[in-house]
Amino acid sequence: MASLTLHGNPINSLGSLPANGSAAPDFNLTKGDLSGATLSDYKGKKVVLNIFPSIDTGTCAQSVRQFNKDASALENTVVLCVSKDLPFAQARFCGAEGIENVEMLSDFRDGNFGEAYQVAFSDGPLTPLHSRAVVVLNENGDVVYTEQVGEIVDEPNYTAALEALANA
Repeated sequence: MASLTLHGNPINSLGSLPANGSAAPDFNLTKGDLSGATLSDYKGKKVVLNIFPSIDTGTCAQSVRQFNKDASALENTVVLCVSKDLPFAQARFCGAEGIENVEMLSDFRDGNFGEAYQVAFSDGPLTPLHSRAVVVLNENGDVVYTEQVGEIVDEPNYTAALEALANA
């Protein structure tokens, strides 16, 4: 279990993120058109998993905006923004914000992503949403960088994630 905080109050997620050098766990997420997306759909590309509790919070929305801005300059890379928000809410946000360089994916159906990546909250007021984390994968689907943000309201380290991409 990962020990985190929400406004300074203790909260826990299921466990630790996948280890650097390990094969990333597969997932089955839902796209905006309600079709499925699996990790194998992105084989051969570098992948940034921007994981967060809900698009309807300021920090989560900012992470999507920032990665959308950064993604426009990345080659052979896809940024997947993953939450348990309904695909309709994700699409509404992206439409209103002009977000076009990231792909929004939802774990609303069965929470398989939250379990596989150990990011689902196991206690506290945000259960069973996802904690804030970033996981970067190389073209082979191997984990090359992870960050579990300790205080849920804080933003991830965008610079470190992008540097990991450059070295992947």
